[in-house]
Amino acid sequence: MEDVIYVKELTKRFGDFTAVDEISFEVRNGEIFGFLGPNGAGKTTTIRMLAGLSKPTAGNASVLGFDIRSEIINVKRRIGVVPEISNLYDELSAFGNLLFMAQLYGVAPSLRKKRAEELLKTFRLYERKDGVFRSFSRGMKRALTIAAALVHNPEVLFLDEPTIGLDVVAARSLRNLMSNLHRQGVTIFLTTHYLEEADLLCDRVAVLVKGKILAVDSPQKLKEKTDKKTLEDAFINITGLEPEVLAVEKGK
Repeated sequence: MEDVIYVKELTKRFGDFTAVDEISFEVRNGEIFGFLGPNGAGKTTTIRMLAGLSKPTAGNASVLGFDIRSEIINVKRRIGVVPEISNLYDELSAFGNLLFMAQLYGVAPSLRKKRAEELLKTFRLYERKDGVFRSFSRGMKRALTIAAALVHNPEVLFLDEPTIGLDVVAARSLRNLMSNLHRQGVTIFLTTHYLEEADLLCDRVAVLVKGKILAVDSPQKLKEKTDKKTLEDAFINITGLEPEVLAVEKGK
């Protein structure tokens, strides 16, 4: 299975503070790869570098074979990014937001309406297509934000804490949507601090603490290597941190 993301000693410093410290990993084509770690571990900073929203201080990385320093325009055309805080417009309708994003991503004018309608139906938002974004529930906003990131059929989807702050039903619904995208062959790079979410969804995870990667493997193999029955216990064994640091939410 070929690698679609390649990262070698990637580093990001803000003055004297090192947010991401010489991390190296690969993401395989078609997998859900999880960045698992507490708040402040460097997860969002890593996504921002890979998506061309922040320049690395040192190290190298490529996405879909394109260097993130010299070929970032080619990267941006082929990826979708779902930030922790939505980038959609409160005053636009669900349909209007998708049409605008389709235009922004360069989707052909003849295809924009069809693509927007398909995504609204897929995400079960079609009946609310004329509703303004600000009126949506938190779960609906997350769903529409993911739909917007998919409007141009990206090969890689970056999801930054997609279920944070959602109720149990909305979180489960979004996880089902992620599983469906996975089955369709979309490569998903997921950041989360929910251990259960990583265990349920991810083919492999990288354990990230204070900007450093401490382990990379499948959830099952991490449990086997540490002789633990749960990913929570394996995480504690690997990091020395308590699960409370991850703000683990049971049942989500």
